[in-house]
Amino acid sequence: MRFWHVLPVALAFVAACDRTAPPATATRASASTDQTQLETARLNSWLDARYEEELAFSPLEKTQLGRKDDLDKIDDLSEAGAEAQLEWRRGTVRDLERDFDRGKLTPEGQTSYDLWRYALEQAEAAEPFRRRFYVFHQMDGPHTDLPQALINFHRVNDEADMVAYVARVGEVGRALRQGLERAQLAAGEGVHAPRFAYDAVIQQSRALITGAPFGGAGESPIYADANSKIASLVMNGKIDSKRGDELRTATSAALTGRFKPAYEALIAWAEKDRANSDEIATGVWKLPDGAAFYTERLAESTTTAMTAEEIHALGLAEVERIHAEMETIKRQVGFDGTLQQFFASVRKDPKFLFPNTDEGREGYLQASRDFYADIEAKLPQYFGLRPKAKLVVKRVEAFREQPGAAQHYMQGTPDGTRPGTYYVHLIDMNSMPKIEMESVAYHEGIPGHHMQVSLAQELTGLPKFRTQAFHTAYGEGWGLYAEQLAKEMGAYKDPYSDFGRLGAEVWRAIRLVVDTGLHSKRWTEQQAVDYFLANSATAEGQVRSEIQRYLVIPGQATAYKIGMLKILELRGRAQKALGPNFDIRAFHDTVLGGGSLPLSILERRVDDWIAAQPAR
Repeated sequence: MRFWHVLPVALAFVAACDRTAPPATATRASASTDQTQLETARLNSWLDARYEEELAFSPLEKTQLGRKDDLDKIDDLSEAGAEAQLEWRRGTVRDLERDFDRGKLTPEGQTSYDLWRYALEQAEAAEPFRRRFYVFHQMDGPHTDLPQALINFHRVNDEADMVAYVARVGEVGRALRQGLERAQLAAGEGVHAPRFAYDAVIQQSRALITGAPFGGAGESPIYADANSKIASLVMNGKIDSKRGDELRTATSAALTGRFKPAYEALIAWAEKDRANSDEIATGVWKLPDGAAFYTERLAESTTTAMTAEEIHALGLAEVERIHAEMETIKRQVGFDGTLQQFFASVRKDPKFLFPNTDEGREGYLQASRDFYADIEAKLPQYFGLRPKAKLVVKRVEAFREQPGAAQHYMQGTPDGTRPGTYYVHLIDMNSMPKIEMESVAYHEGIPGHHMQVSLAQELTGLPKFRTQAFHTAYGEGWGLYAEQLAKEMGAYKDPYSDFGRLGAEVWRAIRLVVDTGLHSKRWTEQQAVDYFLANSATAEGQVRSEIQRYLVIPGQATAYKIGMLKILELRGRAQKALGPNFDIRAFHDTVLGGGSLPLSILERRVDDWIAAQPAR
């Protein structure tokens, strides 16, 4: 059982009872322990069955997990489909509360019980605002998510897989129209994305229906991917060339007959509705129920009850604290001027940029790979649990690549057949400064997201839904904590790279200020840009991309710093309580060993671990 650290705690408790209690009491304690283990095992089986029911709502999630059932299907993206899933979840919680006594479960079983209920609480809280979300925008949406899933997740190992791929190409058209219907319903209630989002959606959509078989130079992204997968089948002797031609023809028919018309409908609507959007972008406060919607988004993202005002004040304080550390590095490198002047100097200095060429882009990718090789060698000193899954570094696909957009991680499959991937936007190398690349690599890959997500997927002894859960404050908090942890592990040897690390941390502190500024304090996009530039060395292209990200995904950006601060708080608490008995590997295994958790449940988990350790 890879979830090994729970077992010694449980055994230590039973052994203590055996040493101190009379035999009869020990027997009763042992029997009670056996009963809780059996009841927890029953709960785990029940939860695994419910998780299979949940997966039935999402064939694409099955594919992302590496499974091949429902390989020819795509999720129901309609509002009615979402309502059906919510009603199903309500029913499962009613059954859970009727059929299981939480008090008769192990602590881990109680956590699973609480997490299943928590998912309903989140869904119930979001349901009144289902028409307040921007369905399509520059960061994601069905128009880019569905093609990305086909290209990156739909494995084709035989003819049947390719037949399913062709069916899915057609199904993209149906799902996209459902997404469009939801966007139109939201627009009917006065919900229009900022104008820049419409421009990006139009551009991204056109890129997907340009090239063969639609016309224009080259091949469209899906057609190119299909041709590559068909060619591989022919080369490996899975089909003959005649069958390959038939599958190409079928792909072309699905693209022109169902895929293209749906994208044309989306483009036509976006071009028309664009006139209803604000040319000067503002936050969601302007929407009907905007203040309540933002409160819900903050709660979902941070898994806390912190208000916008509290988060804004925390951000201001953190920016000031981190600036003091940046001043130290400024003096270390001998810069004579203000911190703001140092920011400007770093932004403008070409030595901190790779060439805006293919060679420069490959240099960025290779440097990231080298960072991972160095840090992996030190993992045994800091972690007992380490993932089996591999990590690769790749450039973002051309149809969704944006100047200055955020790098990101895409998880691999639980069985390891598809590795985790660190994706980088490299279309504009002037927006990708060298001093930031090291901290971003650690955040997205090792010891950050790849470490956390892969370990969760590989856990055993827990219900399966916990191995796939993701709570933003936990996951992104761990990613930001990993940036600082890497320094403890010997990274950032160049002071400018360490300045970049602090730049990344102040970036996340700035997010607390500007996200709440945009959505609660009614800041304009330019006000947010100006604050960001005045308080960081981040390139202006990156800053504008970031602010536009916050505008279309309210609240999410606040999760990083709040999650990191909670992990640091819990580590400090453990160090103080345990003194010389504190083991950094055991602490990290405790944080990572239960899968993604809301911060309140993570705190309970760490406190229980502290209480189970030997007295100092």
